[in-house]
Amino acid sequence: MKKSLVALAALAVAGVASAQSSVTLFGVVDASISGYSSTSRDLNGATFLDPFYVNQGSVKRSQRVLANSGYNSSRLGFRGTEDLGGGLAASFWLEAPISNDNGQEGIATFARRSTVSLSGGFGEIRLGRDYTPTFWNDTVFDPFGTNGVGTNLISTANGSFGAFGTPAASTAGFTNVGNSNYVRASNTVGYFLPPNLGGFYGQVMYGFSEKTKYSPGLSTPDVENSQRQGRYVGGRFGYANGPLDVALAYGSSTVGDDYYLGTTNKVNTLNLGASYDFGPVKLFGEISQAKNKTDFENRDFFATNTDTKLKGYLIGVTVPVGAGLIRASYSSVKYDLNQTVGLFEVADPDPKANKIALGYVHNLSKRTALYATIARVSNKNGAALTVGGPAFLSNGTFTPKNSTGYDFGIRHAF
Repeated sequence: MKKSLVALAALAVAGVASAQSSVTLFGVVDASISGYSSTSRDLNGATFLDPFYVNQGSVKRSQRVLANSGYNSSRLGFRGTEDLGGGLAASFWLEAPISNDNGQEGIATFARRSTVSLSGGFGEIRLGRDYTPTFWNDTVFDPFGTNGVGTNLISTANGSFGAFGTPAASTAGFTNVGNSNYVRASNTVGYFLPPNLGGFYGQVMYGFSEKTKYSPGLSTPDVENSQRQGRYVGGRFGYANGPLDVALAYGSSTVGDDYYLGTTNKVNTLNLGASYDFGPVKLFGEISQAKNKTDFENRDFFATNTDTKLKGYLIGVTVPVGAGLIRASYSSVKYDLNQTVGLFEVADPDPKANKIALGYVHNLSKRTALYATIARVSNKNGAALTVGGPAFLSNGTFTPKNSTGYDFGIRHAF
């Protein structure tokens, strides 16, 4: 009897194993010696009211570090697929960020991706934390893949432009998933088109805010950003065939709300990206606009419009050279602060910045590469974007100007 039970158990295990198509452990370990500097300048001079003003020159903040994720983001993950028969498959993907430069963060969170999905001829339904549709264009059409000092300014600027009004409590050295929906969104339901549509692809995503609702409404606590913040709705559709890849994406992230004022703050993002591989050279491009707007349940006719915009563009190129790859990009952003001025007043110029980045990757094998990147950001009219590292000194005397940086590192994938 015992032998029969053991045999049945073995058959059951074998059946489960055969139904399981694959389980994979994967990861990237990326480390670099990186340097950053941010220079602020005193743009003031002598005036009629202060004819003896002495200009203070400039102040530079700099830093040299051993960093991670200069070429590809360091990570450790597990993914698997089970063949359910009839063309159906169930899969999971758990991916954790790791800080291999100091070892502080390992598999503490699956903040990069944590999804379970069901796929078939109809496409894929995916549940969990995942990349937002609007971020994909920012990274896919960037020669530097939004990693390291070469990251394009569209990505750098949108990271803070779309921040939540009330961010989640600090998680110390671990990745905080409650600050923004720019790169990824939590608590989402996504749908992906099947891959057999002649090059056409697409996805839609809805992310729950998971806030507590009250009935009657007057029971709602008078706490800002407690009713809608965190919600995300977006989609991306494109066409990839041969050397061409082009995609349009739109997303709306609720970044704040006030129930009793009847306001909801949203960041609506629209971007269009494309690449074309000519063989000897591959070209990249993207245009983007994000709008931080306030919706009023009962808007005062005389209320001031406080909506702000962030517009940007990117052009880039990669050139394969033997076992290596030359990378270069130019990106630019401009803020529209929608300033309100008096009848005889002149609005201050809107902040803007541009960035140039140049890099080289040398592949030692399919999994290991050496890389070098240099980049420079030029800020104007109060913009304060950096390549990374220390923030600018910014006060009534000093104005942010230039930020420069470099990465020299190694990437190993497994």
